[in-house]
Amino acid sequence: MLSYTSLVTIALDATPLTVSTGGVARYTLELARALARRSPAEEYWLLSDQRFPLPKDTPSNLHTGDPPRNRAEKKWWLWGLHQEMMRHRIDLFHGTDYSVPYLPARPSVMTVHDLSPWLDRAWQPHAKRIRSRTPLLLRAGIATMVITPSEAIRRAAIDRFKLAPDRVTAIPLAASEHFRPVETAPPATPYFLFVGTLEPRKNLARLIEAWREVRRKHRVDLIVAGRARADFPRPTPESGLCFPGAVEEAQLPALYSGALAVIYPSLYEGFGLPVLEAMQCGAVVVTSKDPAILEVTGGAAVHVEAADTRALAGAMTAIAAAPENFDEIRSLALRRANAFSWQRTAELTREVYDAAVRAFRK
Repeated sequence: MLSYTSLVTIALDATPLTVSTGGVARYTLELARALARRSPAEEYWLLSDQRFPLPKDTPSNLHTGDPPRNRAEKKWWLWGLHQEMMRHRIDLFHGTDYSVPYLPARPSVMTVHDLSPWLDRAWQPHAKRIRSRTPLLLRAGIATMVITPSEAIRRAAIDRFKLAPDRVTAIPLAASEHFRPVETAPPATPYFLFVGTLEPRKNLARLIEAWREVRRKHRVDLIVAGRARADFPRPTPESGLCFPGAVEEAQLPALYSGALAVIYPSLYEGFGLPVLEAMQCGAVVVTSKDPAILEVTGGAAVHVEAADTRALAGAMTAIAAAPENFDEIRSLALRRANAFSWQRTAELTREVYDAAVRAFRK
């Protein structure tokens, strides 16, 4: 039986790393690095049917596999991935984004980040395969164990897919260590900040409308940073509204630290990683009352109803008028953020791997 003391070889799905930015890509890379660092005697592989970049500062026991070698292996989830795992003698596979191999030849773990593909098709218009495939993999038990990023999503997944509760574990994400308060020169114009993928679920039309209300009384800009999905309708350019695109990760701590507040009025989340990144930088966060986000903030943020533009504008106006009144929120945010780390995420994930091995051998 695999255990912490066993020499094992574990593979993670690296498909999310083929996209330059996004929470799932961040989760996959940070988790893989943390797992490899905590267990130097174990070998970890990142496998995908597409090529992807890997940062240079990765542990020596974290490797990358090869893309399909022939036409048969291009049927990746059915056959190609199985062959690649045979070549590397993989003991367990972790599907970091709703998928595991169709052939249950070894224990597997699937991460279900949220239920957005099933709640509103407009949120995930290109998730047809996930909508049809993932429920079958879960209900048939092909995914031995399931990980969710929050208890809110754990409960929702158990209910929707009729899963045994002992198969599903909530393991929180974390912000990278370099997210911390940064001393910055005061900006020429104070600004509110949103960071994340620009897509319908993020509720950005209401955010922009609320900011316009604030700007009638206070000179404050709005920076909306992130990769724009094809279905994001870019607003007409106007003074004070800035869309810089995807911002390099190394630049985000200063951007978070210099903001009047970070605004994240998402309609639905599985975790809300930008919220935690901002908190770890000591930013005031104004966000929605989404159950998963409430779980993450633990009372260390300002919460409003996602559909209430007036309430959002009211919170932003209060911060613009007297930012010093929110210093306590900044302190609470820093203390709350200390409860999360990728090391802890890796420890809890590794426990689920052991549980998957035990369940697979029953």
